[in-house]
This record gives sequence, structure tokens and C-alpha cells, in this order.
Amino acid sequence: MVLAGGPDRERTVSLQSGIEVVEALRQGGHDVELRDVMPGDLSALGEWARWPGDVIFPVLHGPWGEGGPLQRELEARRIPFVGCTAHAADLCMDKYRTKIELTRHGLPTPPSQLITGTTPLTFNPPLVIKPPREGSSIDLCICHDTDHARATHRKLMLEHTSLLVERYIVGKEVTVGIIGGPSGDQALPPIRIIPSTGFYDYEAKYTRDDTRYILDPLEIGIPAATLDAVRDLALQAHEVLGCRHMSRVDFMIDQQDQPWILEVNTIPGFTSHSLLPKAAAHAGLPMPNLVDRLVRLACGN
Repeated sequence: MVLAGGPDRERTVSLQSGIEVVEALRQGGHDVELRDVMPGDLSALGEWARWPGDVIFPVLHGPWGEGGPLQRELEARRIPFVGCTAHAADLCMDKYRTKIELTRHGLPTPPSQLITGTTPLTFNPPLVIKPPREGSSIDLCICHDTDHARATHRKLMLEHTSLLVERYIVGKEVTVGIIGGPSGDQALPPIRIIPSTGFYDYEAKYTRDDTRYILDPLEIGIPAATLDAVRDLALQAHEVLGCRHMSRVDFMIDQQDQPWILEVNTIPGFTSHSLLPKAAAHAGLPMPNLVDRLVRLACGN
């Protein structure tokens, strides 16, 4: 059973991902049902038990569906499911706690500050301000001057109880997918992301068709040694944060070719624009094979 939708702000993307996963699983020969779930309506889980199903594939994006609450419910019911445990999901959804853990293990991540209430900004622009528990670049803002930073701080504090302020890294944006397999976790080919305007925001990720995704190492414009380092760092981040089955690790590569880990996504998107399926296909694992591998991992096969 594929679970999608949910109450979070990425609901539309989740529903799109769910449809794609269902189609790919059916192509792989699986008997599949797609269900929408909400915190107040988990009837799908009772339906799954009566079916009976073998495994649940959550394809939700956002704090409730990806960040631990749904995973805790699945664990309490002892239902096998694709993706991270509730503990790892909660940790990775919180970008600030993720950065603390990465730093504790010596992995590079941009310096940051968590601000609440009237906490003053201590970083000088350029800087990034974003909610610590949202995805898809929702409410993320890059501020290049002090006035913009202060105005953004005031505006976002009206909508969020805390904000993550991070040093802005000028450079190239890269993402690396991680998937499990018979011989252990595997880092997929890095993808360089080049949005046509501004930065890689929600529209560039899901609605625009002019964002460029480069996988060819000869065209990516990043030294081979740096690409190797990025894949190694992605594997390390996946491991130290306790991820399982899959994740996607986002990076900025600065002008000195130093990689910086921005965040780790435990349920990457599966839409036609999404990056984990693109990288897997480039590595010879098309979507039906990818999702088949993930459900078999969750079943212990």
C-alpha cells in the first residue's frame, strides 16, 4: 500500500509522487493500493491489515508524513514500511539538529544559528533564512543585505516559531541519492542542479520545465575528485543520521570546490521532476526496479 497526501504543505507533490510510485510498482508486478492519510484519519492502516498487505510505502513530504509522526504510528502497529525509522525521520526533518549531528561527526555543513522570538541575527549577509522543519524550499529566502535579512526575519517569525539562519555558500548545487542494496548502501551519480532563475525554489523543483539537471561527469563542471568526495560524504551522512533504504543529500560546492552538506531528505520526491529517480535511472535502475528494490528491502528480502 502506497500512502500519499497528508496534511503538510507539500501535499500536492506527495500525491504526484504517490501516483508515480503506484504505477512503477504495478509495472514491476506488485498488487498495489494508493491511499491518502491524515493524522485524524488512519483508516487506511486498518484496511491494509485486512487486505492483508506485505509492506507500506509512505511517499509523504513534510513534517507529519516524513518527519516522524507517521513513522511512529507504523512502528507502533508493527507494520513494515519503506524508509527511515521514526527516530531518523524526526532527526533529518529538523535541519538544525541534523547540522549538529553532522558537525559532531566532522562532516562539513555551513555555519548556522537557530533563532526564536526576538533572538538577534548574528550572521552577516549573504545568508539563508528558512524554517528548520519544512521541505521543498518552502519559505526559504536568500538575503544579500542587512535590510532584506531583517525584513525576512520579521515576516517569517509571524509564521514559524523558529528559523534557521545559515551562511550562504556561493557555488554549484549538487544532490546525491543513496539507496540500499544487497551489498549495502550505494551512492548514486551526483546531479548538478542549474535553475534558470534565482535559486532552486519550489517552482524550479516541481512546476518549471527549464531547470537543468546534469549527470554527465564530463559536463557537470566539477572536478572528479570533488564528485568522489561528495558521494563519500553523502554515504557518511546517510549512515551517521541513521537513515535506511533511501535518502537524498543536498550539497553546495563552493568556489574552492569544497562540498558543504545542506540537508538530508529521508523521503525524496518521486515525481517526473524528482532527482532520486533520475539518478537511479542514470545508474541503470529505472523506476520500476528502484521501487521494487525499496519494497523488498523493507520486507527484509
